[in-house]
Amino acid sequence: MRTPEELADEVVATVGDRAEVQVTVTRTRHGLTRFANSFIHQHVGEDTTNVWLTVAVDGRVVSASTADVGREALVRLVDTTVEAARIGPVDAYWPGLAPPEPAVVDDRVDDATLDAEPDARVTEVAAFVDAAPDLQAAGYVETAGAWTAFANSAGQRLADRSSSASLDGIHQTGRSAGGAHQTSRRLADLDGAVAGSSAADIARRAADAQDVDPGDWEVVLGPDAAATIAGFVGVYGFNARAWLDGQSFVRPGEQQLDPAITLLDDPDDPASVGTAFDAEGTPRRRTELVRDGVSTALLHDRRTAAAAGGGASSTGNAVAGGAGLGAFPADLAMRGGPTPADELVAGIGRGLFVSQFHYCRVLDPRNLVVTGLTRNGTFLIEDGRIAGAVGNLRFTQSFVAALAPGRVRGVGDDVRYGRAESGIGIVRTPSLHLAGWRFTGGAKG
Repeated sequence: MRTPEELADEVVATVGDRAEVQVTVTRTRHGLTRFANSFIHQHVGEDTTNVWLTVAVDGRVVSASTADVGREALVRLVDTTVEAARIGPVDAYWPGLAPPEPAVVDDRVDDATLDAEPDARVTEVAAFVDAAPDLQAAGYVETAGAWTAFANSAGQRLADRSSSASLDGIHQTGRSAGGAHQTSRRLADLDGAVAGSSAADIARRAADAQDVDPGDWEVVLGPDAAATIAGFVGVYGFNARAWLDGQSFVRPGEQQLDPAITLLDDPDDPASVGTAFDAEGTPRRRTELVRDGVSTALLHDRRTAAAAGGGASSTGNAVAGGAGLGAFPADLAMRGGPTPADELVAGIGRGLFVSQFHYCRVLDPRNLVVTGLTRNGTFLIEDGRIAGAVGNLRFTQSFVAALAPGRVRGVGDDVRYGRAESGIGIVRTPSLHLAGWRFTGGAKG
């Protein structure tokens, strides 16, 4: 079997001098174990290789991809893509190819995770289920590894490996549910017993939920809920494509968020599960988006950097197949605070604790007004303590306004990967104590 590096070089050589060319080849090994009703019902294993190709002929740019890496299939891919580029329109925004530049490749891959068999995932499932044998458990444990190579006709050559493991599950009482999520580069870092106990505790405490009136509530958001906020802020706010299109709230250099908020896209963090470069062959770099509430930078790919001018350069956040979408965060992290997470409710006379958000949709991208639901544990806070469970609620809230100066009253010390609506293995956040959150009704309307 040819390596991703060999395949990338083969594609570049096949294009030859017919066009400018860049190619990314990723081999992905994915293992998934699903469980429901406290029983494993599915094992899935995939080992696939994908090729993403972009060619440019006199400024006419076409991209294509394939999962067939046979020699004939690759020749056919190259020939049809080059021919399409010859007759296509000129792309006025084509920034050209990334020049040769080394990336800092710290091979932090965990081979035991890459090679994990179903039995290794079953161990974590069993621990999760056994943490509450009187409840019904559902969820999954997955392991993944990626070998990625990039090559272009300008001489850029890069390769990296990554690994990740995630556990996501719920325990159910029949009237309520509680969830838990863990992600790491190493399967051995997951603890099904701890996750199962946490989910079961939430589920039991969430039983006999009462309804509360909609309105503006002081809230404490757990890391999963906070991760959804950070993910939306990163994707819709600090994506330079949105900023160039006038659809972003970001005004670089201004104090837009509370001084308690610092947000980074940080591939250098030891916890990162990403790769060292992006789909355009640009080495990824640590980018501070918000420092003490001040918006400091945008995420760029080569297209947005060229359009922005003023010395802007790619931050290494291009995504394969996403030339028109802009730059996306891949290792987003919010700085933790000094307060133990379980103390954030102290001092709240009456408020709500939210474990997770669900089914979130953007209503107003410029002001980042989002509507969504709570789930898997929403609780009433009275006199500085959890007083009981409440039913799931619908919210309509500007995420920017929720994090505005003076609106963040506490930041927890419990930074971890969260189950964000934008995906897993992308966002690390702490719990947050916010002055207000606008709930507009129950889950049914």
